[in-house]
Amino acid sequence: MAEIVAGIGISHVPALGPAVEAAARGTDTNPGMKAFTEVGEWLADTRPDVVVMVYNDHGASFSFDLVPTFAIGAAEFYRPADEGFGRPPIAEYPGAADLSWHIVDQVVNDGFDLTVCQSLDVDHGFSTPMKVLFGAPANWPVKVIPLAVNVVQQPTPTARRCYDLGQAIGRAIASYPDDVRVAVVGTGGMSHQLQGERAGHINPDFDRQFLREIVEDPGNLASLSNPEYIHLAGSEGAELVMWLIMRGAMDEDVKQALSGYVVPVANTAAGVVAMQNLA
Repeated sequence: MAEIVAGIGISHVPALGPAVEAAARGTDTNPGMKAFTEVGEWLADTRPDVVVMVYNDHGASFSFDLVPTFAIGAAEFYRPADEGFGRPPIAEYPGAADLSWHIVDQVVNDGFDLTVCQSLDVDHGFSTPMKVLFGAPANWPVKVIPLAVNVVQQPTPTARRCYDLGQAIGRAIASYPDDVRVAVVGTGGMSHQLQGERAGHINPDFDRQFLREIVEDPGNLASLSNPEYIHLAGSEGAELVMWLIMRGAMDEDVKQALSGYVVPVANTAAGVVAMQNLA
């Protein structure tokens, strides 16, 4: 049977990749970067076969004219998106199409209507965490399932809806008959706002609370409304609801393996947390 062997929440700001490289070289001595440099090795030790990556598209594959609430990839491969500077020199990501279709079938029957993408380019919301976790290999060591979430145009899904979707995905993975080791990664955040009167908003107190409660009390985070997330974490910090899809897929009781927080990375607070099921 399939098994979720790791859950990771991680920011996807593009500046995070160079910051992690600098920390690995020893030129960035911020102690908060230590967890970012260690999370890839930790994940490798869990030996996942598939990574379910929960991220948001930034206009690469979807536009404001067509923004699905939840869209899942069900393709044999995914290309890195051209975000205005040409397609980056990143290897195509191999898909886990059979598991994707199983998740679709189970989750739709569970009451969640997913947009199914049999062709999908993935942008930095997807590629930045992959680089932090796996570097830039010629061939990726895992297959992937992208799950894009609308956190850019109202109405966006609530934290509770995201948490409930994660639980449905967890049940779907557990019912997959093949022996597959799955890591679920929720991306985005932490607190930041890129425009308006509150441009530059960062809330370290809330970010650290979120890092603690995503492990210990995700139900409280799921109870916060979208306006509360925007007030606390900024308009773009509201991306944190995607971490709740990851957490919902995990068991109620988990063990934290590592956690880290840095502020700022560019104009964004960045966090990482890794956990495993206790059972």
